[in-house]
Amino acid sequence: MPVSFDIWKMLAGVAVFLLGMNFMEEALRSLAGRRFKLFLKKQTANKIKAIGGGAVVTSILQSSSIVNLFVLSMVGAGVIHMQNALAVMLGSNLGTTVSNWVIALLGFHVRIENIALPVAGITGISLAFFTSGSRLWHWSRFLLGFSFIFLGLGFIKEGMENVVNQTDLTRFNDSPAVVFLLTGFVLTAIIQSSSATIALTLSALHAGAIDLYPAMAIVLGSEVGTTIKLFIASIKGIPAKKRVALGNFLFNTINVLIIFALLKPLYWFVTAVRLPDDLLSLVFFQSFLNLAGIFIFYPFLNVFGRFLENRFRGNDEETLFIHKVNPSDTQLAMEAMEKETRHFLLHILGFTAAAFEEKLELPPDTLNKNFLRKDNMGQYDQIKQLHGNIHQFSIQLQNSPKSRTDSERLEQLVSAVRNGMYAAKSIKDIFSDIDQLKNSAEDQNYGYYRKTREEVAEFCRRAAQLTMQERTDNSFTDITALYTSVPEGYTKSLQELYTESLADKVSEHEISTLLNFNREMYTTFKSLMLSLKDFLLTAEESDHFDAQPGFIR
Repeated sequence: MPVSFDIWKMLAGVAVFLLGMNFMEEALRSLAGRRFKLFLKKQTANKIKAIGGGAVVTSILQSSSIVNLFVLSMVGAGVIHMQNALAVMLGSNLGTTVSNWVIALLGFHVRIENIALPVAGITGISLAFFTSGSRLWHWSRFLLGFSFIFLGLGFIKEGMENVVNQTDLTRFNDSPAVVFLLTGFVLTAIIQSSSATIALTLSALHAGAIDLYPAMAIVLGSEVGTTIKLFIASIKGIPAKKRVALGNFLFNTINVLIIFALLKPLYWFVTAVRLPDDLLSLVFFQSFLNLAGIFIFYPFLNVFGRFLENRFRGNDEETLFIHKVNPSDTQLAMEAMEKETRHFLLHILGFTAAAFEEKLELPPDTLNKNFLRKDNMGQYDQIKQLHGNIHQFSIQLQNSPKSRTDSERLEQLVSAVRNGMYAAKSIKDIFSDIDQLKNSAEDQNYGYYRKTREEVAEFCRRAAQLTMQERTDNSFTDITALYTSVPEGYTKSLQELYTESLADKVSEHEISTLLNFNREMYTTFKSLMLSLKDFLLTAEESDHFDAQPGFIR
């Protein structure tokens, strides 16, 4: 049998193994995502509980990536403090070794394929009969993924054994340990699964292709390689997410370097334990490695958390004005709040236009660096971060002594920011509708998208001009002129949607999508108008504006 065939068999095994991991992750995320998030949230009251919670959840989900991504999102939302998030990650590193114990105990000593094949066949066929997204469908997907893991492992094991029988790989055992370390890192960074790397390593160890010592070095490399996925997930995220990804990378890298420096004596220690075989010895070493990381870093979690809080503080993700002033200095703080509100609203308008693939022409450096280069969700996350920063500053400013005029103006600015956030949320909620209409093969749907896109581009252009100019005696007239177009456009669109000619050309489902889309677009325009009037008008003018007829409540 050609060696190349066995290599392809191993690669196919890796693919099936990764597919099984993916099925299990997605199924468990859907079945118990909120439950595990709530569990993690409760477990972060202190660092010891956070470590335990991370270990327990990861041992059940069998994916440190899921847990780390959960942590990433909760840190971004301000639910978990940095040091507790780091503690969860330390625990998740330990929890991920549970699957490797199962593989080492069962995958090479029991004909698990005899069970995996029937499970794969039954659950794979049952997916066609269960409603997509139902609990039974997700459980079938989970069991299919579990069976795929062992089927893939079987391919890897057989392919590795055949390669070893035809090629002498043992001569590589004398290579420096750093070569195997880099191999583990590169392999895990490419396939984005430390579990798959460990499965390959266990297969090579079982087949006699490598000895225990180089296998331990590969495990060390995989511990660093698995952090790359989190880095990728945080690239377009807010600073808090980048800090968590950096913390995870530094934890694993520093721990690996310490253990690597002591690899020889640790090898003697592992062999002295005298476990039944080298497979269990390797998994024991991985568990020891992650336990050592907990003991090494636990005393320094607070210090490490403060260190990370000072990273990624560039203006690319933060406010431009309010972070430079003290809220107790009322005059300067109010001026900064005015400028920050304008800065925030222009981001909302840029985001709204970009959602329809329109670019808002603004002076250079008006928006934060790289804002428009982000995807839609990246822009929305940054807007939420800006909103949270402004909200915190406004609370501090409200508690500072100020005149009645300043108090009224602050209420207007807070209202402008709040309604701007409502507008962004409305756009975020129809991302899928926008894509559906933009890519529709039906001329009516695509034509409706093109019409809305033109209206959005014109509205955002006029709104941006108003936002950038200082308040004048004509501000009320200018805003009113833009305001009148909103309810008129909404009413006209409704009339078009309810005409018999359109009803004959699109399905009931598409009509429902168009009606919901139209309503959300109206809500967006209305929220933006409320923001503009609070930002550009005086309190008296704002009250007069609210009294005008036209807005559909």
